[in-house]
Amino acid sequence: MSNGIGGKLGRLIGSDQPEDAPCVHVSMVRDVTPSSEEGCEDCLKIGDQWVHLRICLTCGHVGCCDSSKNRHATHHYRESGHPIVQSFEPGEEWIWCYEDSMLIE
Repeated sequence: MSNGIGGKLGRLIGSDQPEDAPCVHVSMVRDVTPSSEEGCEDCLKIGDQWVHLRICLTCGHVGCCDSSKNRHATHHYRESGHPIVQSFEPGEEWIWCYEDSMLIE
């Protein structure tokens, strides 16, 4: 999966930093293969449901969003230290850094 964020800046949400401050975590982004094309990898394992999907741009883990009861994408970030995710929903291309609470543009 090509994400095309090389050299892009982030937009900080609720931060004292300048609006055009770069996200230093984009160096962790790789071209990844989704761990699951069918849905949240972890919800599928336990037979549960999700609301929206996120893909880790470091390893390709597909997890459910924070609106889902299991919040697997956030759990993956906390366990792995991989802070950058992208929406894995059709028509959405936004990218988020958990560490900086920042949208990457």
